[in-house]
Amino acid sequence: MNGYLTEQYIVNYLNGKKVKNLNIMYLEMIESLFGNINLEDKILAWKNPFLQKTDLFIKINNETKRISVKSGIKNSIHVEPISEFIHFLIGNNIERKYIISYLKYHYADGTTNGSGLKRLSAEEYKKENQREIDLLNRRLNNKKLITKVVDRFILRGNNDIHSIDAIIYGYHDDFIYITCDEIKDIVINKINIYSTGIHFGPLYCQPMNRCLNYNPKYEKNRFCVQIKWYSLFDDILEYKNNALIKSRQNSNSSANNVEQKNL
Repeated sequence: MNGYLTEQYIVNYLNGKKVKNLNIMYLEMIESLFGNINLEDKILAWKNPFLQKTDLFIKINNETKRISVKSGIKNSIHVEPISEFIHFLIGNNIERKYIISYLKYHYADGTTNGSGLKRLSAEEYKKENQREIDLLNRRLNNKKLITKVVDRFILRGNNDIHSIDAIIYGYHDDFIYITCDEIKDIVINKINIYSTGIHFGPLYCQPMNRCLNYNPKYEKNRFCVQIKWYSLFDDILEYKNNALIKSRQNSNSSANNVEQKNL
């Protein structure tokens, strides 16, 4: 099932239902997103007609939540022209030498504008330039920049004034979800991971297509930057499991304290 159908199934399931009639999977998500709600409250849901980070809206009473839906593997979370990406880096005070390093990696043809005749694959480029890539990654992976990266590439994009409130990963009848605050925690906590490619924490930055076969159909994709979150499902699951373990430890600690007081 593709993402579009998943979004439509979720909307169809939620729209017009009362909270009390939701299955446990949806009920848990709704309670997490909206907090204090009444089981008799009615839910409204609809798809976003625009190409933005928000795929669908969920509304209860006067409160509306914006949801992004992801499914499958090798999730692409953002695409933009390379010119806009470079302006983003410049606007965040990334020095010229690092801008050049990224452009050389992006095009991998010996130029910073894609005009070179011999194009290398990512692996071929890394063999000769891994040290330069490592230096660039060290510069990019700092908390201040990563916070802005999360907002631009995951939560808001570059064509919306609103942020999403959560990501649903999976399908309409089998999914996990994560809120925007949890997304920020995950990405920031993975700043120090090592990768041979350009990355912002777990978010990998690459050309939309290197077009190594010079196919004119995909040539324009060389001039777009694509951000992928390959480990999205694993990272959400790890975060949820760690939160559950921590919650149980706190509960056990509280229970032991009460027991000691009673003694």
